[in-house]
Order: sequence, then structure tokens, then C-alpha cells
Amino acid sequence: MTTIFVAGATGFTGREVVRLMAADGHETIAHVRPDSSRLEHWRAEFEAMGAATDTTAWDEAAMTARMAEAAPDVVFGLLGTTRKRASAAKGVGADDSYETVDYGLTALLIRACVAAGHRPRFVYLSAMGIRAKRPSGAYGLARWKVEQDLTAAGLPYTIARPSFIVGPGRDDGRPGERVGAAAVDGLLSTISFFGARKLADKYRSQTNTELATSLARLALDPRAENRTVSNDELCGR
Repeated sequence: MTTIFVAGATGFTGREVVRLMAADGHETIAHVRPDSSRLEHWRAEFEAMGAATDTTAWDEAAMTARMAEAAPDVVFGLLGTTRKRASAAKGVGADDSYETVDYGLTALLIRACVAAGHRPRFVYLSAMGIRAKRPSGAYGLARWKVEQDLTAAGLPYTIARPSFIVGPGRDDGRPGERVGAAAVDGLLSTISFFGARKLADKYRSQTNTELATSLARLALDPRAENRTVSNDELCGR
């Protein structure tokens, strides 16, 4: 049986990854931060899905010990804060910045996997537009730094770079993202009609379930090891 560890399990994509992996018969461990105000809610949700809930603290020694104990075959790094929380954290020393969450916690998890010595496949949810050159924006910089750390860590990895992620049930509404995705998808639908199908697939949005399905598939595909996967491939093209 394949053992799966999902960090960021309560997120929009993470909860679908947990559901799909558990439904497929894998031993699935959904990580929830121990101080979460909704811990019991998520414990019940994940138990109903057939997954176990893990509450290991975001401490490097503790997470290393947990990785050694669980010995997962695949670790999903799906962590991320919201723009609203990151903006509120800026300049006030809060713990919800892109640097602290998107980069810091994911980097800690990578180091814990390396130190545990088990070498799981690390599946990282990055973002479209990340390139080899160091970006200037805080969100892109955090994702870029994770990609740099992961490819240098010596772990087998798969990096996914999706476009907009849309759909109902998101805890943070992200109206700007919804409007942007709708506008882009409308334009892409038009150009696809005129034959630019490859360009449309490169940028079109997808739901959290569609993305989670692709991540689950890639996580177990030997051909996806040590690869960065673009949006068109995530969309099945």
C-alpha cells in the first residue's frame, strides 16, 4: 500500500487530494496544524474520507521524526497563505506572510524529508510563470525559492505549475481571481475556436478537483519524476 502525506490538506486543492488518494485505497495522512481552530471539523471530514489526521507541529525536529515514523512514499507540499493574510502580515511580524508560509513551511518540510532519510516523491504545487530568473514579487519569489530548494535537495520530485484554480467551496472568496479567470477563459475559448487550441490549454483555468486529479495521477507516475509540469499537461493535453 502506498503511504501519502498531504501538507496543506485543509486547502482548496489539498482537501481534494486527500479525498482522491484515500478513495483510491492509499494510506492517506492529512496534516492539520495543531492550533487550528477547526481541527475537530477537519478530523471528522478526513475520517469520513478514510484518511488519518496528523497534527505534528511545524517544528523541524518534530516533522523530521514524523517523516521517519510515517515513511511516506509521496509527500504533497500544497501549503499557501492568501493574499489578504499576506498583506495583513506585511511589516507587522505576523506568521502569515508568503515568506513564512509558502516558502518557510514548505522548505522546512523538504528538509525534514531529507533528514528522515526515506526519500519520498515530493509533489509541489507551484504556480504558472515561475522561471529560472529570480522574480521580484513576494508570491512568485516564495514559489521560486521552494523550487530552487526542492530541485537541489536530492529528493525525487514533481513540480506542478497551474494557472487559475477555480470552483465553489473556497474558504477565501478571491473575487479578483474569479473575475480574472473568467475573463481569461472567455478569451481562450474564442481563440481556441479559431484554432489556437494549444495556447488555450496553456493558460486555461481548472477546478480544484481537476487539479487534484492531475496531481494524484502525476504523484504515482514514474515518468513524472524529477519533472516540472506545465498547465497544459495538468489539463490533460
